[in-house]
Amino acid sequence: MAERDKEFLEYVVKALVDNPSAVKVDRKVDEMGVLITLKTDPADMGKIIGRSGNTAKAIRTLLRVVGMKNNARVNLKIEEPEGSTRPVKSVDQAMDDLKI
Repeated sequence: MAERDKEFLEYVVKALVDNPSAVKVDRKVDEMGVLITLKTDPADMGKIIGRSGNTAKAIRTLLRVVGMKNNARVNLKIEEPEGSTRPVKSVDQAMDDLKI
């Protein structure tokens, strides 16, 4: 029962991606709660993150709900694939993104 969050994430992500066999989910529990790390095929990263990160936000929200049912704080970390060419933002750029 304790790993329902991990099973849920695997189910959702494998349904979204083109290469479900490349999906790897790792679960760690510490005093801060549950940390679930997701690794997937680099070609599938866009499907997991979605436009403006909306898919990733939705997955994180659903994981928190699953965690609440089990009295746990669940966080999701999506591993950046090797050789990623995503531009790295400065702290100021990241803060500007947070302003509404």
